[in-house]
Amino acid sequence: MTSDALPHEVRDVVGIGFGPSNLALAIAVHEHNRRHPERAVDALFLERQAGFGWHRGMLIDDATMQVSFLKDLVTMRDPASDFSFLCYLRDRDRLAEFINHKTMFPLRTEFHDYFEWAAGRVEDLVRYGAEVVSVRPVEVDGEVAHFDVAAKDAEGRISTVRARNVVIATGLKPKLPADAVPSERVWHNIELMHRVERLAGTDPHRVLVVGSGQSGAETVAELHSVLPRAQVCAVFARYGYAPADDSPFANRIFDPRAVDHFHGASAEVKQMLLDYHRNTNYSVVDMDLIEELYRREYREKVTGRKRLDIRNASRVTYTRETDEAVYVTVEFLPTGETEVLECDAVVYATGFQTPDLFDLLGRAAAVCERDAAGNPLIGRDYRVRTGGNVTAGVYLQGAEHSHGLTATLLSTTAVRVGEILDSILRGGPVEAPVEQRGAERRVAVTQ
Repeated sequence: MTSDALPHEVRDVVGIGFGPSNLALAIAVHEHNRRHPERAVDALFLERQAGFGWHRGMLIDDATMQVSFLKDLVTMRDPASDFSFLCYLRDRDRLAEFINHKTMFPLRTEFHDYFEWAAGRVEDLVRYGAEVVSVRPVEVDGEVAHFDVAAKDAEGRISTVRARNVVIATGLKPKLPADAVPSERVWHNIELMHRVERLAGTDPHRVLVVGSGQSGAETVAELHSVLPRAQVCAVFARYGYAPADDSPFANRIFDPRAVDHFHGASAEVKQMLLDYHRNTNYSVVDMDLIEELYRREYREKVTGRKRLDIRNASRVTYTRETDEAVYVTVEFLPTGETEVLECDAVVYATGFQTPDLFDLLGRAAAVCERDAAGNPLIGRDYRVRTGGNVTAGVYLQGAEHSHGLTATLLSTTAVRVGEILDSILRGGPVEAPVEQRGAERRVAVTQ
């Protein structure tokens, strides 16, 4: 079907993106349909990748999850679900061995295999190799009851699906400093495992890693292990890697009830909570990894062969790439002293950012309401607020500004998708939010 043809498919739900969040939603839909065939939800998920994949470039062999296996795709919503991590282990014949392992934090590679196992069981709900290029509201007699979602396949052909509800879960995208120019020698750490073998083949002299968070420390540790002849230089502004706060009380910020508290709070309180608890997730490192890197650095001081070069309280001020190397100017902040380092590669472990919802929605953005900061207004049920003449739903997974730290994390994913599905089944919010009542406006859509 071309983009000019009328869509022949009308779905109750079209999901954009098929990472862990929309995978969890697909499972919730599958289980609902299995239990209530008389009220089955017709869903289709569109994913631009050729198959399921979740940050494959960061699947370091010995890296572990930073979240309990109990916060898998289903358990917090339905502990009896056969899509749980424990059921996966039983299916893989590793349940007893995992129990004997006495850990709550599986290998990241194992959890990815769990995701793939789950995705394979709902593959009838997914269309891979389908990159969404536009979302268009369909207005009939003044009412917007559907969206037309157009997706491009690998050959460039466009197909369109008409949806009563759209659920967006495109995940995060890599964030680089404004002056960083990606190249064969300069890249984000999300590409680590795709690049490391080729990098090792060049027998590099020095590799520099920028960033003080978990991914930065993991990248430093991995490169230091697999490049036995190279110096690995870590540059960050902190005086040392900061440990993540995973204490029991602090972890309550990831409880489902914390989402209720956060969503109902004032803008000032929301910002306060985000600031107070950033050290549970952002720019922090697991303590065992911090201690391992310190052991390596100290051991090299003892042996006199220094390969791990920790440049703390420092920042990169300038980079210049030539055909032979990348020349990086590093400033030591306490004194202002600078040094130019010749590097074979520069890896930026500088985090991720949320894609702009309105860029993705395109013309459909016109029906969505925004707050004073330009962010989408989102109800407690994750439904984006729209004009009074819009009955079609737009749901967003990943809105930290409205639902708190867990919005982009696995912690409440199972519960979140259950709430989204409940909202879709009842046709949206039970009633308009207090600040919206009596002030609903019609949105004119240009066809």
